[in-house]
Amino acid sequence: MNLHGFGDQLLAGTLLTLQLAFASLGVGLALGMAGALAKTSRNAAARWAGSTYTTVVRGVPELLVVLLVYFGASQVLTMLAELVGLDASIEVDAFTAGTVALGLTFGAYATEVLRGALQTVPHGHVEAAQALGMGSGRIFIRIVMPQAWRVALPGLGNLFLVLLKDTALISVIGLEELMRKSAIAVSHTKEPFTFYMAAALIYLGLTVAAMTGLALLEKRAARGFARRAA
Repeated sequence: MNLHGFGDQLLAGTLLTLQLAFASLGVGLALGMAGALAKTSRNAAARWAGSTYTTVVRGVPELLVVLLVYFGASQVLTMLAELVGLDASIEVDAFTAGTVALGLTFGAYATEVLRGALQTVPHGHVEAAQALGMGSGRIFIRIVMPQAWRVALPGLGNLFLVLLKDTALISVIGLEELMRKSAIAVSHTKEPFTFYMAAALIYLGLTVAAMTGLALLEKRAARGFARRAA
């Protein structure tokens, strides 16, 4: 496959795609856990906030979320700056906007995965830990999360694979990730099939690598449970 000297550009785009994917994953996991805890809370306001977040974000196409964050965040931040007396126009760069937009979407779907996983933890395990004098934070980290993580991991893995491909959406706001680099190469060489096929093969390779890593994580997460089941 003749890339006409654009191979380095595609590599740079691939690295930026990975950076964007993992940054969005971090944001999404934090939002997903916050949403899951809110939806399983005894507080009605927290449950309402969690439900509103997942309903709104999941009900809007991801491309629109990207555009709204990119164009809306700059206006909101500029308005806030003016409220505190700063005369400045704040611009949000494409990478930051993409990270927030993809993180919001990932978090909305991850909320439901994590909520279901948290509900699978037997309440008796929590009561036993309380009887031993463990604090709520320690119970969550040592008792609840290891069990919930094992259940949630396959669903979160599937969401990450979707997220990895959704990074292509950020090309519409000018971020020169893999899809954007491919389009630039096409505009110069007039060979769309060559470069879009190259991009497809790269995305496929990233997906296979991610699936392999997820399989190893699932195997590691299930080690203690597998021994007990045996």
